[in-house]
Amino acid sequence: MIKAVFFDIDGTLVSFNTHRVSDSSKEAIRQLRDKGIKLFIATGRIKKHINNLDNLEFDGYITANGFDCYIGEKSIYRHSIAREEIYSLIDYLKNKEKFPCSIMTNNGIFINYVTKEVEEVSKSINLPIPAVDNYYEFLEQNIDDILQINLFVDEKKEKELMKNIFKNCESSRWHPAFTDVNTKGGGKHIGIDKIIEHYKIDISETMAFGDGGNDVTMIEHSAIGVAMGNANKEVKLVADYITDDVDNDGIYNALKHFNIL
Repeated sequence: MIKAVFFDIDGTLVSFNTHRVSDSSKEAIRQLRDKGIKLFIATGRIKKHINNLDNLEFDGYITANGFDCYIGEKSIYRHSIAREEIYSLIDYLKNKEKFPCSIMTNNGIFINYVTKEVEEVSKSINLPIPAVDNYYEFLEQNIDDILQINLFVDEKKEKELMKNIFKNCESSRWHPAFTDVNTKGGGKHIGIDKIIEHYKIDISETMAFGDGGNDVTMIEHSAIGVAMGNANKEVKLVADYITDDVDNDGIYNALKHFNIL
């Protein structure tokens, strides 16, 4: 029996094409709630930037890829990136190579500079990213509150940076233009464990939906892991089921397939 369902946002609940939750997904959420099933968001966004769910109600939120978790509005778990990693990043950007690099804090997402590629990504998720004039000073002032780093680099550069700078972190890519960087050993699956511990729900009673690289751990971890039809290959490889894409009733159809609706 499924007692808790976890949803990624971008590319899963919310279409990259329409920037909204489909009517079928809204109906699925309504029916799940009527059955008494707990509903949760599991996203790479910070909570402040969850702005595209059309006032749908959820019982909790896994944000910043599992590093900032909430029951309602109450924080139950938070884990920032270590200072050493931030100082390594500052040194690299100052003395070796410059590239767009945004940071996530509870107060928002901030970036050193904006390129056309950054603008395109921001537009695709309907979320502006403000640039910071005194970026390095800003990093140091917020050094204990950085939940996630976003590197706007290709996969080759990503591997180099993870090897040489972010030695105690790991990356997950859900968009070809950038990758998320978080503390090693974390992920949305950690957020799931924090949530179900609070509600005394067993992992065998969970289901999760996702489409990007940052969803892999929760798709593997949940009792039923569903990859959207538009999901990355790595997500589909670990999923228990591949449903239709976000624009073709993927969530509703999967819930019907497993006789949850």
